[in-house]
Amino acid sequence: MSKTSFSSKTSDQEHDPGSGSFNGVSATELRVFSRRKRLKETLKPKTHLPKNLPVLPDIEEFAYKKSNGSASSRKSQAALDALGDGVVSPVRPRGEEPAHWERALEGIRKMRSSEGAPVDTMGCEKAGSALPPKERRFAVLVSSLLSSQTKDHVNHGAIQRLLENDLLTADALDKADEATIKSLIYPVGFYTRKASNLKKVANICLTKYDGDIPSTLEELLLLPGIGPKMAHLVMNVGWDNVQGICVDTHVHRICNRLGWVSRPGTKQKTNTPEQTREALQMWLPKEEWVPINPLLVGFGQTICTPLRPRCGECTISEICPSAYKETSSLPLKSKKSGSSKRLS
Repeated sequence: MSKTSFSSKTSDQEHDPGSGSFNGVSATELRVFSRRKRLKETLKPKTHLPKNLPVLPDIEEFAYKKSNGSASSRKSQAALDALGDGVVSPVRPRGEEPAHWERALEGIRKMRSSEGAPVDTMGCEKAGSALPPKERRFAVLVSSLLSSQTKDHVNHGAIQRLLENDLLTADALDKADEATIKSLIYPVGFYTRKASNLKKVANICLTKYDGDIPSTLEELLLLPGIGPKMAHLVMNVGWDNVQGICVDTHVHRICNRLGWVSRPGTKQKTNTPEQTREALQMWLPKEEWVPINPLLVGFGQTICTPLRPRCGECTISEICPSAYKETSSLPLKSKKSGSSKRLS
């Protein structure tokens, strides 16, 4: 038998302390074997995570789910709790509020109270305000559909023309000629496509909801031409059911200028209104979810405008990280263009 092989029979090969071998294996070989075993154990990766750690759900599971303790949210929260305080996250934890947000919000409220804005009298939520509840809900839905890429006063004019021609109900729009609808809503943005979508929406509301509108966020999002911003507004105004913040281009722009939102895992600005909504809902108290839209929309129409924001008139410019940054280059551009004209 070779010296390096092992045998299960030990009766005829007992260990002799003075012989320097055990079952035919020398002491030197045993020491080498022991060192290799210890080395393998040392190289094994060790993890300190708790046992039975719940699996985090995929991000798709959170899409348009209510936040009242669903199974996926409970699982994710349990997983975060299990990780404990020893895990350092490179991003802002869920629920952490940005600095000075309450002071900024109060400052915006004061500025808005001293100056009116188009949204105050012509916003989507004002559509059909004198109509019965069912008809008003449909009017708000129509106004929301027409509002994308359209200024408030243009959208308000289109709604008024539809109302004056008795075309602000599902039954009337379903029976109306598409060319007539198109002429009445012009010049809203993409009026041809919106006229077609209005016919489709009217037919769906008539056949599936008895002339009313869908009462859930998921069903509203299935309607042609209705996106998250519009669906949340309709739920808030039409059904008094707050499931999310209505974020349009003004809210999206201002929240990024104030540093209130960022893309997940980064400090970079959000790219879309939907990203802004998700980031804003992580920390903004729910009682602010409805008033934040008309508040910031009006602020964006009067002070914090898309081009040349009036930072000099803004009372919160000292705590705004974007103050004067978007206007500082304008004089330089004008000087440069003036010098180029002189050279030519």
